[in-house]
Amino acid sequence: MASDPDRSRPGVKQLLEKAGNGNCADCGAADPEWASYTLGVFVCHSCSGLHRNIAQISKVKSLLLDPWSCSELEFMDSVGNDAAKARYEQLVPAFYCRPSPSDCMLLRDQWIRAKYERKEFMYVERQEPYSAGYREGFLWKRGRDNGQYLNRKFILSEREGVLKYFNKNDAREPKAIMKISSLNATFQPSKMGTAHGLQITYLKDNSTRNIFVYHEDGKEMVDWFNAIRAARFHFLQVAFPGAPESELLPKLTRNYIKEGYMEKTGPKQTEGFRKRWFTMDDRRLLYFKDPLDAYARGEVFIGSQENRYSVLAGLPPNTQGSHWPFGITIATPDRKFVFACETEEDQRGWMSAFQTVISRPMLPQDFAVEAYFKHKP
Repeated sequence: MASDPDRSRPGVKQLLEKAGNGNCADCGAADPEWASYTLGVFVCHSCSGLHRNIAQISKVKSLLLDPWSCSELEFMDSVGNDAAKARYEQLVPAFYCRPSPSDCMLLRDQWIRAKYERKEFMYVERQEPYSAGYREGFLWKRGRDNGQYLNRKFILSEREGVLKYFNKNDAREPKAIMKISSLNATFQPSKMGTAHGLQITYLKDNSTRNIFVYHEDGKEMVDWFNAIRAARFHFLQVAFPGAPESELLPKLTRNYIKEGYMEKTGPKQTEGFRKRWFTMDDRRLLYFKDPLDAYARGEVFIGSQENRYSVLAGLPPNTQGSHWPFGITIATPDRKFVFACETEEDQRGWMSAFQTVISRPMLPQDFAVEAYFKHKP
């Protein structure tokens, strides 16, 4: 005798074949195996766990393992992902970060809460925390020298074109001023050891400066992130008038292409190898003594193959000193940079990252950055 899940399976399969239902309603992951039978949406396993955080609104069941009644299937058929999006996402601002399956849990959790719990995209007045063009508040900021997190006042002002923070609540002058033109923000929960950790970078004298911040309230942290994206969006609209949204949106914030440990040696390949934390940020390869350092020990510009940049597996034959076994050599028009990876898997990952960058043609602004690196004091 067929069990209830077996009896309902044909109906479930038919619903998944309807347009829009073949991907998670919240993060876009393919082939969802769960559904909220109170909201009428199909979601992936990961997002189904986040729906349980709003159990008063959303109740989830497995499409394959749980029984489905006729009335539940009829409700799912009457709603579905496309209709739910038309309702709950009708006023999502262009700059707002819609998370992907690879994004951190915090971004996906707050996206789900914003849609279904707070209904932020049904009522535009509920978007003021990140849409007003000005934001002020306190964040825990990691100290550059001692690594302690201290409460600091931050102000984001689109009118001034800056994000700034103050070391004292009553300070008249900010400790640092970060121009929105060079600002980036990316969530780094694993690297920082906190679920709400955000890494903010900006250029100071054309060198990359990192600051690490968090807030206990996940909504507060994601609102800061989207406020930065809004400020960047409006800056780029002015800087590139007439540019379509599709060109501007990928430039608002960026995740790093790759991060991790490698060993490096000097330009003559005769010095000892030293373990460093590397970050591939667009065409800048930065290396740090510690992953949470404020400043890089050095930066390498990675151009394109048309401009005589290349990457090879292995080390030059005259390389000296003890090092990890899996080498990488990056050749630039001026010199070779030599790195060593601990495992073959790490080597493959870094080679792929470098090839991705080198195979991409350089843009006009890339040539300006390259020229700075060549004449760096």
